Amino acid sequence: MSKADNSAKATSPSVAIHVDGYEEQDQERLKLLDPNSSTPIVTPSGQIRKVKSFTDTHRIRDVNAASGAASARSLRPYDQVATYNPEGSDSGTNHYAPSVRSLASIGMGCTDGRKMVIRRVPTSPTELFHLVRPPTPPDEDTASQESNCGEEEEDADTVHLKPRRPFWANKIQFVLACVGYSVGLGNVWRFPYLCYKSGGGAFLIPYFIILLICGVPMLFMELAVGQYTAHGPIGALSQICPLFKGAGLASVVISFLMSTYYAVIIAWAIYYFFTSFKSEVPWASCSNRWNTAQCWVPNHNITKPNGSQTPTEQFFERKVLSMSDGIEFPGGMRWELAACLICAWVLVYFALWKSIKSSAKVRYITTTLPFLLIIVFLGRSLTLDGADKGLRFFFKPDWELLKQSRPWVNAASQIFNSIGIAFGSMIMFASYNRFDNNFLHDTLAVSLVNAVTSLIVGIFTFATIGNIAFEQNTSVKVVIADSPGLLFVVYPQAIAKMPASQLWAVLFFFMFLCLGLNSQFAIVEVVVTSIQDGFPDMIRKRLVYHELLVLCVCAVSLVFGLPHIIHSGIYLFQLMDYYAASLSITYLAFFEVVGIAWFYGVDRLSQNIKQMTGQVPSLYFRFCWLIAAPALLLALWVASLVDYTPPSYRQYQYPAWAQVMGWTIASLSLLCIPVYAVVVIVRSPGSSLREKLRNSIRPTSLCDCGVAGCDICCSDSEPPEDKITMN
Repeated sequence: MSKADNSAKATSPSVAIHVDGYEEQDQERLKLLDPNSSTPIVTPSGQIRKVKSFTDTHRIRDVNAASGAASARSLRPYDQVATYNPEGSDSGTNHYAPSVRSLASIGMGCTDGRKMVIRRVPTSPTELFHLVRPPTPPDEDTASQESNCGEEEEDADTVHLKPRRPFWANKIQFVLACVGYSVGLGNVWRFPYLCYKSGGGAFLIPYFIILLICGVPMLFMELAVGQYTAHGPIGALSQICPLFKGAGLASVVISFLMSTYYAVIIAWAIYYFFTSFKSEVPWASCSNRWNTAQCWVPNHNITKPNGSQTPTEQFFERKVLSMSDGIEFPGGMRWELAACLICAWVLVYFALWKSIKSSAKVRYITTTLPFLLIIVFLGRSLTLDGADKGLRFFFKPDWELLKQSRPWVNAASQIFNSIGIAFGSMIMFASYNRFDNNFLHDTLAVSLVNAVTSLIVGIFTFATIGNIAFEQNTSVKVVIADSPGLLFVVYPQAIAKMPASQLWAVLFFFMFLCLGLNSQFAIVEVVVTSIQDGFPDMIRKRLVYHELLVLCVCAVSLVFGLPHIIHSGIYLFQLMDYYAASLSITYLAFFEVVGIAWFYGVDRLSQNIKQMTGQVPSLYFRFCWLIAAPALLLALWVASLVDYTPPSYRQYQYPAWAQVMGWTIASLSLLCIPVYAVVVIVRSPGSSLREKLRNSIRPTSLCDCGVAGCDICCSDSEPPEDKITMN
């Protein structure tokens, strides 16, 4: 026996290998050689099979990048194969020699009896440790530079594209992204608005119940799915359960619709921000040209006259919005708001044009600074006269209201909007995590920060509303109309009475601008990431640059947001918010949790989580995924349909055609799930409906070794001749 043979024998495990369909003499052609050997490993068919990966957009240069289960996600498919000439002639051409040579250092790993997982044979204590405790994949930049082989010609033209999905630079960036999204417009704008609309304290009870049953467990589930699959909502759900890929598509549709009118709120904040630099805030008095005879300055000794409006209400409606009498009277464009809207989208674009590399740095400021200002405004609001009246309304529930479905539906809408559940944002954020990140801590931190911030914002909001009720000598329930502009009426009125009101106004609206941008970053990133994952070839050929994709998304969203800033824009805004973000969200969340917990399976998901974190999720999480959350979501969805009431803006009732338009907007997301489910079933392989259905719920690209995107494991979908089985 030669020295080379002895070396090969020493480094290779003594396991019998059998390749189906070949004679005994052909078996000898499959060799496991020393890592320094230049003889390639080939299958008897003369080909190296095409491997699979979740990140199939671009190519990897060296299989040696795969060191253990975690780093398998960094592999990409080969586009070329190495052919083997059994006769030993020169006619056989090795089209990918460096990668083939690297396969010579691969040994055998685990097997399930019919397939074999091939892994590198450890040759040092360090490699042995990495086999037991796999390292995280290399960074984006190093992954594209650690190649031994020559660059392909087409890659020279696409070096400006991300070579693969990047990672967060550190854990703080990921947590700030999640906290920045949850502590955004959902807390400062939507929470007080829905809480006031739902009766104050009667809103808090369902809010915390839904948070514990649906919010925290579903956030944990979404982070698990995103981190495990390393894909956005569409790609993640299509691999978890192809039948429910429409749920991922629906979340992207909702995110796009929300991005169009969330940017309008940011435009309002920009308008107020620049207006605050005037020598006197313009909403403090009734002496402006837009004020009418109904303008009334609050006075504690005088009850508010019927039909009157405060200066802050008239400034928002008559100056900022210049609102018409209804949605049927569109009027012209508010060019000042149009300029603010363009400014908002410019800020969003330059924060996202480099993906998470740029947005993560921006969030260091936009996430941390608002917390300081929130604490400052909390202290100020508690010292206002009448603050106790507002706090009693906020914390004392009206038990009769809990019998109605509206507080429960609004609470669910707030939980999902604030935390980002079913919108795809958290799945997208987690897809940039490293494989072994412990996201249980992240889940608890984000949920706790979100709940505490909502309470703090609620306290200083209702303390301010109590002060307004005290000055108007009226009750808290009727002090202000429950319109989406509640925030732009309550806070400016309180700020106008503060010393150095201009300074406080600038600080407040800068804080609000930061919070709005945080929410907008996450919403737009969902759309961009989903397009990047869904159409990689088209983007590479047509758009070429990643920055152009972000520019296209921002430009399209800007165009769709322009109808919200015409004179009747506030009515369209209310219509969109009611149908796109409130009515559809429980429906979408129900199918998402059913698709993951019931069809993919709680046990399988728990095993995936154990692979990433080393721990199986608690019984509480599994119970909520399997029973509690789907039951509660279904009940809320049915109740919202039974107690459906058409939307309204104060006393204005929408015409029938506007309600039809609202349901059309809602159907853009509602129909995604059933329509795409039918498409998946029809396209699934199988001769019968039962077989097609079974194939449509089978997870894709999940290897038997249990590692998502393992590029070395064999797959059921591969040809029989490429499978290696054990005797």
